[in-house]
Amino acid sequence: MIFLKYDRRILQNFDWTLLALVMSICAIGVINIYSTGFSLGGNQSPLYLKQLQWMAMGLVFMLFTFLIDYRMINRFAYFIYAVSIASLIYVALFGHTANGAQRWISFGFILFQPSELMKVTIIIALARYFDDHKSHEPYLLRELFVPFIMVMIPCVLILKQPDLGTALIIIIVFASIVLFIGMNWKSVLIAATGILAMMPVAWIFLKDYQKDRLLTFISPESDPLGTGYHIIQSMIAIGSGGFLGKGFLKGSQTQLKYLPEQQTDFVFSVFAEEWGFAGGLVLVVMFLFLLIWGLRIALHSKDLLGTILAFGITSLIAWQMVINMGMVLGMMPVVGIPLPFISYGGSAMFTLLGAIGLLMNVSVRRFILQR
Repeated sequence: MIFLKYDRRILQNFDWTLLALVMSICAIGVINIYSTGFSLGGNQSPLYLKQLQWMAMGLVFMLFTFLIDYRMINRFAYFIYAVSIASLIYVALFGHTANGAQRWISFGFILFQPSELMKVTIIIALARYFDDHKSHEPYLLRELFVPFIMVMIPCVLILKQPDLGTALIIIIVFASIVLFIGMNWKSVLIAATGILAMMPVAWIFLKDYQKDRLLTFISPESDPLGTGYHIIQSMIAIGSGGFLGKGFLKGSQTQLKYLPEQQTDFVFSVFAEEWGFAGGLVLVVMFLFLLIWGLRIALHSKDLLGTILAFGITSLIAWQMVINMGMVLGMMPVVGIPLPFISYGGSAMFTLLGAIGLLMNVSVRRFILQR
């Protein structure tokens, strides 16, 4: 059975809580993007309208990924993975370039970033692999060679764009899935030692601006008008919000455009300046509830496939949230990772809503189909 046939149990067991929570966070994101594009002169950037358009398309994609049996999607997991790899190769050869990065495919009226879709595609492919290679014992390092190669192929292509943040997220999600399903502790130590040993080598291959970002994280005050400008302005914006914030459309750092990339990477700084610590805390609690709900779906899934899909999607959202918020607070280096459902970005919104549809698929199907 490819699609969910109409069944009253769909409505009875449909995950309205998950849908309402995600839509509430998306609504906050649109309102926040409206603020980033507001001008004291009365002009308004159309970015929030574009975000609404991507939300509409994302909801259609969500419906699609919800209606198709995730076990049917699993049958085509490697084909979906291959298509995603092909799209990354296409980007490397013919992709649209903006701000020194070649990351997008142009469809005339829209630009799409395949690396965003790859974040979910790799979860689907890994779920297929580990479902096909079930083990009652923790995985050894040598048993993870194939999935490691599956992860590194897109990461290399994404790093060439260059997009360190997306490649980093894919690697972290892979590591999270492996630790979740079980990995031999000796293998964990060997892998961790290998990663630490490779860091000096990895430094050589970083772009100059990526090296500057990492050095700026250590001491942003060393170059306050250059590489440290972003993080300094971000912390000023967050600090000036106080406990209750300055109010909607009243953030000075935002409205006077001192805060760079305020609709994308530093969108949480805008929110914190206008709504303060209290507003930021409410948003964090909403995200935490979303993550707990996702883990609940993973733990209650009827099969390993559903468990890995649900956990992978939840970890993707979790790590993007943690890294983005840590980044704008000066606790992590600036690596260009958007805040899920909040940052402006059509490809990310479209992909994440599709992932939520898949999460709801796993959630409702345990009530409709037998093992």
